[in-house]
Amino acid sequence: MDLRQLRYYLEIVDQGSITRAAHKLGVAQPALSLHLKNMEEDLGTALLLRTSKGVQPTAAGTILARRARSIVDDFTRLKEEIQSLENDPTGTVRIGLPGTISSIVAIPLLNALRERYPRITLTVAEAMSGFVGEWLKEGQIDIGVLYAPISDRGFTSVELVEEELVVISSPEAPLDPVLTLPDLMGNSLILPSRGHGLRDLLDRHANEEGVDLTVTVEIDSYANIAKLVASGIGISILPRHAVTAAATSGDLMISRFSYPGFWRKACIVPSPNRAPTRAEEVVVSTFISLVQSLIADGGWSAARYIGPVKDSEHAQESERA
Repeated sequence: MDLRQLRYYLEIVDQGSITRAAHKLGVAQPALSLHLKNMEEDLGTALLLRTSKGVQPTAAGTILARRARSIVDDFTRLKEEIQSLENDPTGTVRIGLPGTISSIVAIPLLNALRERYPRITLTVAEAMSGFVGEWLKEGQIDIGVLYAPISDRGFTSVELVEEELVVISSPEAPLDPVLTLPDLMGNSLILPSRGHGLRDLLDRHANEEGVDLTVTVEIDSYANIAKLVASGIGISILPRHAVTAAATSGDLMISRFSYPGFWRKACIVPSPNRAPTRAEEVVVSTFISLVQSLIADGGWSAARYIGPVKDSEHAQESERA
């Protein structure tokens, strides 16, 4: 097998059809089928299952696709890194962000990189923190921002920010302005489902304090949770910055937790499978600087920076920008 065959195979898997892959690649279908046949003969096993709806990878084909994607990505990064040694950083960087952080940081990050490092292409993928972690483990993204560090061997998590969590309630049934977790017992809670970073954090703290939370509705959307709370169905616990606007307009009431409050940490995690490229280092540096600026300027309300202080290299990058 060679690199071209791996790229062809990945396109077939991604398209789910040899015909569509041939069209996308600009390769004649018989030639693409021959490449696939040669790969299967070389490996001594079938890589794809032919169905009426197209093709699907076999167990062996799935393993090949995962490893081939890593090989092709590494080769692309190698080429980009060498080409950028004497120029501005160049290449594609894939970052995964939880929805709440993406809504604050994604656009400013894209704008900052476009202005300072126009040769970098940033791909932003948005999902719940748990999914972002899985993408990192599978090599689908280069950098992840998570609400819980990955404990697997090889991963390095750098804590960046703490967000304040608050209780929200309907204006028709407001709660006390300052509460403790035990105060919420007996109330109907609307929370994300288990596996969501926020829900897992709340369940863990409730277990530690011996608090039995009554969850009556599970929904993985902060916006919809806020709407349900505003309608009087129940109460919830959400990041303060995510509900500040609704509270200011009078649609929700906010209660804070008693000192020292209830906070959750967010960390940035690079891919553990290889050394970062120059472009990835620049994206991480820019992200960290941007988080600091947003918190200092009030763009990320009810948050506090706990990350590393800029080192001299990052400071020099900022000065050059």
